[in-house]
Amino acid sequence: MREYILELKMAITANDVKALREKTGAGMMECKKALTEANGDTAEAEKILKEKGLAAVAKRAERATSEGRIFIRQNGNKIAVAEVTCETDFVAKNTDFIALGEKILDIVFEKGYTKVEKELEDLVLELATKIRENMSLRRLEVIDVPAGSAAATYVHSDFKTGAVVVVEGSDADAVKVFAKDCCLHLAAFTPAYTTKDEVPQSYIDEQKEIFQAQMAQDEKMASKPENVKAGILQGKINKHLAEICFVDQAFVKDDKVTVAKKLEEVSKAAGSKLSFKKVALYILGK
Repeated sequence: MREYILELKMAITANDVKALREKTGAGMMECKKALTEANGDTAEAEKILKEKGLAAVAKRAERATSEGRIFIRQNGNKIAVAEVTCETDFVAKNTDFIALGEKILDIVFEKGYTKVEKELEDLVLELATKIRENMSLRRLEVIDVPAGSAAATYVHSDFKTGAVVVVEGSDADAVKVFAKDCCLHLAAFTPAYTTKDEVPQSYIDEQKEIFQAQMAQDEKMASKPENVKAGILQGKINKHLAEICFVDQAFVKDDKVTVAKKLEEVSKAAGSKLSFKKVALYILGK
């Protein structure tokens, strides 16, 4: 019996271990142990490694996935956005992880998916099992681009910030350039809202209380009439809203005008009434 085991161990060659490692991505020692446990059966060894990998992923399920990448691609009149998260920056830069994100977009366009489907979750789980790190397809969004519209996308160099802008009314080259500049603007200034209408009244009320408290501590305000104080307070609110709302911010390529004003200028030059159909900022984990 001892001689049989010895012969079996000798039958597991370095090439066997290497082949299993290339197929599964597991470590050399893990592959050798799996082949030994499987009595040299490569298929059985692969199954053993997969089961161990799934167990490792299950143990990591509660771990935070604060790293990852944002993937954005336009294909015809569709734009797909996928956010794939993982535990470490090291894995986020891994070629297999990057290929996973691109593969997800391939399948989304091929099969017309508009939300996270089991097929996509299985792809993520497969790589998580191989790498043994918790992963998640945190976000999947598909955006329609109306005919005669200009669309642009952008992903920052760190792959943690992305943007999509669709301008309705014209697909002229100048409008496409403007849409691209708006994407850069979103990534640079990260506005919380597109317009003032989107800002919750509760948030505005909270800011008013903060500004009122600040003004109450300012000795220069004590002697001012109430109507003057009210005007100053409203001015502070308007300034704050302009800082956090996309269309009211100073345009990234021309800080003498707001985004809204720039839209008017581009509309006039294009000879069309333009409007923002989609303005979206994507930040990893938010």
